[in-house]
Amino acid sequence: MAEKVAVVVGGGSGMGRASAELLAGQGATVAVLDLPSGKGAEVVGGLGGSATFHPCDVTDEKGTEAALDAVLEAHGALHVAVNTAGGGVSKRTIGRSGPLPLADFRAIVELNLIGTFNLNRLQAWYMSRNDPDGQGERGVIVNTSSIAAFEGQIGQVAYTAAKAGIAGMSLTMARDLGGLGIRVMAIAPSLFATGLLEGAPEELITELTKDAAFPRRAGLPHEYAWLVEAIVKNPMLNGQTIRLDGGQRFAPR
Repeated sequence: MAEKVAVVVGGGSGMGRASAELLAGQGATVAVLDLPSGKGAEVVGGLGGSATFHPCDVTDEKGTEAALDAVLEAHGALHVAVNTAGGGVSKRTIGRSGPLPLADFRAIVELNLIGTFNLNRLQAWYMSRNDPDGQGERGVIVNTSSIAAFEGQIGQVAYTAAKAGIAGMSLTMARDLGGLGIRVMAIAPSLFATGLLEGAPEELITELTKDAAFPRRAGLPHEYAWLVEAIVKNPMLNGQTIRLDGGQRFAPR
């Protein structure tokens, strides 16, 4: 890990921040991409060393490319990419005021799926320029799906479509990039103590995770980071989506 350059998109908070901290702790050179209004600069300040922060909105195609170009200019290479940026709102296909506005559906897909693919195509291009390591590997991409990709709840139709797309493109992209020695994986978390759930009342978390097998609690950001570490270190992990959910299956609501 000490010779790797890792970019963590969404690294200013939650699972992205935990991943940035773990990778830096393992000796990687870390570049954090996050919204200008986020805490990316603060995170980088805590990482020390040669870590850098690059403001980025993943829905801005040219801005995202410029941010990744800045990473290459700062560090000279890109070996590991962890992409956690995303989000969504709850809206049914048909609501009291009529059908789900197409613009709302499009915005969620743009943020989660198209934003992720735009990152991937650029990250893979930069990785393809690396010299292969002893096993022929040039890079590893880790995307963030969701268990909603497989059993989305009522009101998650747009989010489910976007996260299912991320899961669905993992194998195809891994096949696209396999000849270059670049691996592609996705992690599908259940409910994690990030964003709106960070600091939520314990009774709410208990209710939301009652269908889990064990542990019946929200996932913790460092548990996501542990899986990132395992993916980066294990060359046989490729082309699939790993559920990180404590055995939980979402009920309809």
